[in-house]
Amino acid sequence: MQGTLRAVNRVALGLVGLVLVCAGGAVLAAGAGLSVPSWWPFDGRSDVLLSDADRARWQDEGWWWPVVIAVLALLLVLGLWWLLAQLRRARLSEVLVESGDGEGALLRGRALEGVLTEEASSLDGVSRASVALTGRRTTPRVRMALHLEPDAAPGEALTRLTDEAIAHARDSAGLEALPAEVRLDTGRRRARRVS
Repeated sequence: MQGTLRAVNRVALGLVGLVLVCAGGAVLAAGAGLSVPSWWPFDGRSDVLLSDADRARWQDEGWWWPVVIAVLALLLVLGLWWLLAQLRRARLSEVLVESGDGEGALLRGRALEGVLTEEASSLDGVSRASVALTGRRTTPRVRMALHLEPDAAPGEALTRLTDEAIAHARDSAGLEALPAEVRLDTGRRRARRVS
C-alpha cells in the first residue's frame, strides 16, 4: 500500500506540475508578445483568458450544469481519498513466517506488535512503548516509540531493546533481519535540588 501510494503521489504531482509549467509558459509567452499556437485561447497582452461569451457559452444547454456538478463532485471525492490515504498509517496486517515446509505460516501483525510492546515496556528504564509494523509481509520493519523514565540512560535502553526485544521478535518469526526505527522520548526532567 505504501509503495502504491508513493507511486500515485509522484505521478499526480508530476502531471499537475507538467500542466502548470505548460500553461504558465504559454501564458507568459503570449503576454510577452511571442508566437503561440493558433488554438491557444488568447494571443496578446490585452487579451483575457476567458471572455464573457466563452464563460456563458454552455449555460443554456441542459447538460451543462449536471456535468459541471459531476466533475466537481468527482474531484472532491478524489481529493478526499488522496487526503485520507496520506493520513492513514500503513500498518502491516500479517507477517510471513518460514515454517520449513516451503509454504510458511502467517502471523498476525497485531500479535507481533503486542509482544514487542510488552517486552519493550518491561525493560528497565522504559515507562511505556508503542510499536507499529510496516513494510511487506516478507520483510517487515518496526517503528517504535519508547517513553523513558527520568533517570533512564537512553543508550543502555536502546542497546537492551535491540539485543532483547527486537532480537527475540526476529528470531521467533524466523526473519533474517528486522530493521527498526526507534524514537526515544525522555519527557521533561525536573531539576533536582541539591543542598
